[in-house]
Parts: sequence; C-alpha cells; structure tokens
Amino acid sequence: MSRFHSLSGSTLAAMIRLGKATSEEIVEAHIQRIQEANPVINAVVADRFAAARSEALRADQLTKETPPEKLPPFHGVPCTIKECFAFVGMPNASGIVNRKNVHPERDATAVARLRAAGAIPLGVTNTSEGCMWMESHNYVYGRTNNPYNPKRIVGGSSGGEGAIIAAGGSPFGLGSDIGGSIRMPAFFNGVFGHKASGGLVPGTGQYPYAANEALRYLTTGPLARRAEDLWPLLNILAGPDGEDAGCRPLQLGDPAKVEIGKLTVTVIEGNGANAVSRDMLNALHKAAGALERLGAKIKTAQPAELRYSRDIWTAMLAEAGSPSFSEVIGGGRPIAAWKELGKWTVRRSPHTLPAILLAVLEQAPKKMPERTKRFYEMGLRLREQLSELIGADGLVLYPSYPTVAPPHLVPMLSPFKWVYTAIWNVMEFPMTQVPLGLNDEGLPVGVQVGARHGNDHLTIAAALELEKAYGGWTPPPRFA
Repeated sequence: MSRFHSLSGSTLAAMIRLGKATSEEIVEAHIQRIQEANPVINAVVADRFAAARSEALRADQLTKETPPEKLPPFHGVPCTIKECFAFVGMPNASGIVNRKNVHPERDATAVARLRAAGAIPLGVTNTSEGCMWMESHNYVYGRTNNPYNPKRIVGGSSGGEGAIIAAGGSPFGLGSDIGGSIRMPAFFNGVFGHKASGGLVPGTGQYPYAANEALRYLTTGPLARRAEDLWPLLNILAGPDGEDAGCRPLQLGDPAKVEIGKLTVTVIEGNGANAVSRDMLNALHKAAGALERLGAKIKTAQPAELRYSRDIWTAMLAEAGSPSFSEVIGGGRPIAAWKELGKWTVRRSPHTLPAILLAVLEQAPKKMPERTKRFYEMGLRLREQLSELIGADGLVLYPSYPTVAPPHLVPMLSPFKWVYTAIWNVMEFPMTQVPLGLNDEGLPVGVQVGARHGNDHLTIAAALELEKAYGGWTPPPRFA
C-alpha cells in the first residue's frame, strides 16, 4: 500500500499545503488503486481521470502561488461521488435504465461545495436501482462486490462509495441516506459514515429527491476511511442553499470540546424483531466499554416501539407525500409493477427484482390509511421518547445491522433488516457509523453512534475516540 492510501483527506491536504507531497502524486496513487481494485469490486462506474490529473496540476501550481493558510481545506485531495448526485460531465442514472443517458448541466449543491473546498473527484460510484435497496446492483452498471470478500454485499445505496474507500481508492466520498444508504455501506465495508441531523445538509441536485417532510429524512453526508475527515466535511456540506426547503440553519457544537466522561451512553441491543448476531453484540459492548473507560455513564434500554421500525418508517415516508418509488424508477410515471414482475421472470424487465417488489409493497400504506396514520403517530411518540431517553448530553449505541455483510442475494430472504438504520432517518437524529475491526471471517464489524437532533458533534467526537481505541478502518488484505 502506498503511503497515501491509508491517510485521511485532512492529512493529505496538509501534506500538499506544506510541500511534503504534490496533488499530482496523491491523485495518481489513488487512480492507480482504483484501476487495481475496480476489476474486482466494480465500485467506480464512470471515471474522470484525465480531468482529475489536470486539476491536480492546477492545484500544485496554486500551491506554489498561494500562502498555505489561504488554500481551501481539501486543496488538491482526491475523492469520489455517489452517482446519484448531479455532476457536470458525469452520468446521473442512479441505476435506472431509462436514465442512463442523463448528463446534468450543473453540479448538485454538495458536489459544488466539495469542489469549492478544493477536492478533486476521480469519478462516480455505483448505487442500487433508484437508490432504494441493500445491494448496489442495477442493470446499468452491474453489481458492486465487497473488497473484504467479493462474494459479500457492499450495502446500498452508497455501496460503490463504501467499497472504493475501503479498498484505498479514495480517502472520502459523498453519499446520501434515507434508510441507511450511508451507514450500511460504511458498515459492510469497514469505513466511517455520517448521517447528519435532519435538515442540516441540502440534498439539492440528487436523484431521486424527496419532498415535504421527507426532505428531512433524506440526508447527504460523508463516508471516509478516517474519522477526522467527518467533521470538516460536514461543515463544508452543511447549511441552506436556498433550494432545499427542508434545510434549516443549525448551530453546531465542536467535537474537540466534547468531554466523553460527562456523557451518558444508552445501549440498545436490538429492535426486538430481528435477532442480532454475537459478532454485532460484541461490537456494541466493545464500543460501550471504550466510552465507559473514558468516564461515560452507561445505561441500557429497550424501547418497545422499535419492534415496529419497518411500519413506522414506511408510514412516516408515506405521510410525507414524496413521489412514489414506482414513479422514481419509471421516470416520473409509475411502473406497472405486477406487469414488470412478470417480465422480470423471463428476463425482459429493465428493473431489478428488489425495485419491482418495493414498487408493489409501497402501495400498501395507501390501501390502509388508518393503519398508516397509527404508525405515523407512533413514530412521532418514539421520536419524543428517544430524545428524552438519550438526553441533551447523551449518546445511543445501536447495531448497524443484525449481522456482518451477508452473501449476495441473501438479503432478499429476510428483506427488512435494514430497518436498523432506517428508523433513525425518520427520527431525524444524527448517526455516525464507526468501524470496530474485523470478525473471525475477516469481515468488518461496527456500531451506530447516535444523539439528539443537532448533536452531530457528539457522535463524531465518539467516533474519534473509538478510532483511537480500536484503530478504525482496517484495510482489506487483498488491497493492503
């Protein structure tokens, strides 16, 4: 592994500013790693290597002409972007066949902000079809494989991001999350990921987009191989852009000022509906132990309503009135889901099976309005209950998923385990995914660290401490 492949974006930026390395050589090292890893994992689905090399040369020239303190925070540092974000010169299909020729005319807000901060995107990464399934697989780009074991999933929908960052091809990347699409890929690939507080980061320019209250459930945020990049990246991405109606100004704290010893940490071992494996419970208590050794007070809880996480998430999204998933993958017009299911059986549908089944299942809330309203109201009560349980100066530790990364296709046999991440979107709480090493099979384990709305600094402070305690990201042996 090159000396650059294990460093944070912040460290690489400092090396460039101080003349210890050039943007050109750092960008080239990451391009070479992508070229080495991509034939195995299929994470980067469209590259801009030539443009990135030119931008690196310009960055190095600017370094010579500009005082270090006046350079942007990620000056000359390579990164990657989830393909669902509009990015001039890049495709924006979001894994949907009828969008494979879509090329945006302007950058999404988050992309523009990263580029203004000096980052140099190397390419765009794979997603699930319509960004709504755990497997980053579609009929535009194919399937992405886990760098720790290519027979395992990478998660979705920011699966390409998680995979290429884990493989050392990018120090950080941009993802989005409405049901776990940052945290699941971060977990399955052993890197860090942050789902921001609802309404903190604008999602303008991504497809699919949300509407009404769901704008606060859909969050844009960073994935990174080192925890120290999460906070500066979040600060770059945060703040209204005048277009995302769900985004509001929010005064953030400072992770550097957080005293872990003064926090209360609530440990929730599961949702009561999906059993959690021994590996994941061990990781949960491993994280609690590290925070306890720093002086944090540990308590346990088991909110009964978490058992209904799937129904709550579904109801709250339905009540928000966003465009249906069927409309999303149909290009604005709902697909005939049952007809597409028949076509899929004879390999004539442009849609993947999970996408078709979701288009079928999402019709249920509309047919049971009283039930949907009941679970929506339960979700509002759960939000208040969890906020009180966690407290103003508290954290919550919660499993990222019931197991480590399963083999390809296996999630279809038990398709609702992703609610371990999804429930926190409709709660609107910040959640940081923290890697905690590998299990006996060499697969990543980890934990979600959450807090009350607006306390993103607390979850990231905990991530920094847990990285110190356990090392954080462990490079996949095949790419070490």
